[in-house]
Amino acid sequence: MFAFLVTLLILDALLLSVVVLLQAGQGGGLASLGGGGTDTVLGGRQAVTILTKLSWWCGGIFLVLSLVLSLVPRGGSSSALEERLRAATPAAPAQAPLPIGQSPQPSTAPAAPATEPKAAGSQTAPGSKSGPAPLPLGAPTKPATGTSAPQPPKK
Repeated sequence: MFAFLVTLLILDALLLSVVVLLQAGQGGGLASLGGGGTDTVLGGRQAVTILTKLSWWCGGIFLVLSLVLSLVPRGGSSSALEERLRAATPAAPAQAPLPIGQSPQPSTAPAAPATEPKAAGSQTAPGSKSGPAPLPLGAPTKPATGTSAPQPPKK
């Protein structure tokens, strides 16, 4: 059904294109905007030809077919190529969500040896990270000690 409607839509679009291109131009174009009444701008009353009627009908059919195609579901059967692509694509590994406030720890990375000499008042252990621990989500952040918060510019 879907393929049939798409085929009708394509044929109607081609016919509409041919009919519009075969019609005689109104003449004037943008030059008619320089003055005069609405007859020169809008083109005035013309004789209704078969091409005019056909263009209206093709445009209406195109609109209706487009609306119907938006409501009709696509074919449920998939092609053999789509099935092979689905089978060849590996599934994403499922990960358990982390508790709030904890950062992911790499389990396979070895700890780097400490080569720098430690200061006398150092409080960090040899294998631990330096710097503050991450804050839990939603906790307010504070500026680091010894620094002031940025001030708004003075005028």
